[in-house]
Amino acid sequence: MINKKFTRPVVIAVDGPAASGKGTVSNSLANHFDFARLDTGLIYRALGLKVLGDGTDASDKQKVILLANQLSFDDLNQENLRSEKVGAVASRVAAIPDVRAVLLKFQRDFAVHPPAEKSGVVLDGRDIGTIVCPNANFKIFLIADKDVRATRRFKELQERGLRAIYSQILRDIVDRDARDSLRSVAPLEPAKDAFVLDTSKLSVDATFVAVLRYISTQNKD
Repeated sequence: MINKKFTRPVVIAVDGPAASGKGTVSNSLANHFDFARLDTGLIYRALGLKVLGDGTDASDKQKVILLANQLSFDDLNQENLRSEKVGAVASRVAAIPDVRAVLLKFQRDFAVHPPAEKSGVVLDGRDIGTIVCPNANFKIFLIADKDVRATRRFKELQERGLRAIYSQILRDIVDRDARDSLRSVAPLEPAKDAFVLDTSKLSVDATFVAVLRYISTQNKD
């Protein structure tokens, strides 16, 4: 357990590029500590889906900002949020500074006021430890080789019965890494005090154990 020296709610930030394992780890952490969890990538994906459904051009900043202001938590439960097409649009709209400002409040409200009066939260995304919750109690940044990540995403899509082309997935991952890392606002990078873990050769269980070990070392009086 996490001791009482930490201010409540406790915040665990998990960042990293696509298919690095942050979603699985975050879900496991939330279950382990009985914390609320927010996959912040779904917020941008939900906006990406709105943009696609509305027929709006992702480069139309004013219209995208308007759609961002209309988002609700219910939008995070829609189907098709995990598709590669939605992910590509999500990455584009996430590069718009004013959009990020709107959705930043959305995420911080969740961290400060967890649902069901939970004592802590786990937020995973790409800038949780650097921008959204820079004072998070624990900051984790997962990385993995691009080919490993493409293979993971390929298998995930196949298991869900979706059409998957490995070469396209790899290209999308490389392109998204570049967009996320080079954008001027909240680029994809680990916080200076983050625990950086390469999951390329680690199983899901081994990754979780390594993250728990890190938390336990920071959790000592």
